[in-house]
Amino acid sequence: MGISGVSICSAKEVRIGNGCLIGADVLIADTDFHPLRPSERHDSQKALADAKPVQIMENVFIGTRVIVLKGVTIGAGSVVGAGSVVTQDIPAGSIAAGNPCRVIRDNL
Repeated sequence: MGISGVSICSAKEVRIGNGCLIGADVLIADTDFHPLRPSERHDSQKALADAKPVQIMENVFIGTRVIVLKGVTIGAGSVVGAGSVVTQDIPAGSIAAGNPCRVIRDNL
């Protein structure tokens, strides 16, 4: 495993499988940090309640400055291109990139 200057913010759970390479300035968060509604923004318990686990399976390569948001699973052996914002699951063996991140090639 290789991790270079990554920020991991976990209110519930972030799992990273064996053999992953995670580039510099990557952010992985299982929470939005605060609710969107103004009346709820200062309720830290509400923010924690809305957290969803993140799973990065084995042998995933995540490029520099990627953001991985709550509730996402990145399948084994996948590659996520630099600067991507991952908002939904990435299937195993895929190359994905963009904002929002989309599969651009599968069956590596």
